[in-house]
Amino acid sequence: MKTSRLIAVLCALLLVALMAPAVSAQEMAVESVCLVTDVGRINDGTFNQFAYEGMVRAAEELDLENTFIETQAQTDYAANIQVCLDEGYDIIITVGFLIADATAAAAADNPDTYFIGVDQFFAEAPENLVGILFREDEAGFLVGALAALMTESGTIAGVYGIDIPPVVKFRNGYENGAKYINPDINILGVYIDSFTAPDRGATAAEQFIGEGADVIFGAGGPTGSGGIKFAADEGVMVIGVDQDEYFTTFGSGETPGAENLISSALKRVDNGVYDMISALVGGEGFPGAAYVLSVANGGITFAEAHDAEVPEEVTAQVAEIQEMLAAGDLATGVDPATGELLEAS
Repeated sequence: MKTSRLIAVLCALLLVALMAPAVSAQEMAVESVCLVTDVGRINDGTFNQFAYEGMVRAAEELDLENTFIETQAQTDYAANIQVCLDEGYDIIITVGFLIADATAAAAADNPDTYFIGVDQFFAEAPENLVGILFREDEAGFLVGALAALMTESGTIAGVYGIDIPPVVKFRNGYENGAKYINPDINILGVYIDSFTAPDRGATAAEQFIGEGADVIFGAGGPTGSGGIKFAADEGVMVIGVDQDEYFTTFGSGETPGAENLISSALKRVDNGVYDMISALVGGEGFPGAAYVLSVANGGITFAEAHDAEVPEEVTAQVAEIQEMLAAGDLATGVDPATGELLEAS
């Protein structure tokens, strides 16, 4: 009888253990977050700033300790991540495609720390790592259509940063969006091998203005912003990127040329960062190796014209294109991962 009772007790205990929910990594306490920028500052007016704002919003609402490290050179990526690790932060956010390798290596070596990589793709990722990705091709397509609808010269241009996939998606989406409106439109563009060279962006914009461009898109951090700031001051219509540059590059309308900013191609980096921090704090965990924001889920859109004179019918037409993209009735013709052009079917 003693043996049978012991077996019964053991079976009962085993049943309780099997029925109890497993304690996952996501259920561990999350109390702090550290952000490492790409090369540049947290007030760059584009993606570093938007990522930082998303972190701060989450930290304030969820009562998290938070800090940031501004990267001065690409060679500092791993060292900056290590500072966050040494100081014991629970979540580390790294910003930019170029820091992806350092992020993946750190995540593999530190399974008890969560990593969120902005603009980073991981074919395979441990449970403590997620890449936040965006359909930049959709954002580019929207403002490309806008540029084609607004140009009077029939020539538009783009000033781009390093030709990494997010930037390539912006460019090819922009050019395809313009061609959707006018297949014969003349499109100029250049990649610049730095995201922090506003002077070079301005030089490129000046050249394009000389070649007849009357709408210029800047997609390359401060490099692109330098291009559109110069062009707007010269009276040329311009389009910003990542967040609404009316409030950053153009000082909420106080910077000369603000009246020439007709829109910005928005990718809600702030929402992506906020969502993933919230998922960890709430115990939900990451949704796999990637969290993709698009037109369909509100992660991609275009900014209002603010002080610029954009006809209502033009804005309505771009909004209609956005609805078609969201519904799947229109495709950008751009590979959503690499940014390369897809062959027409």
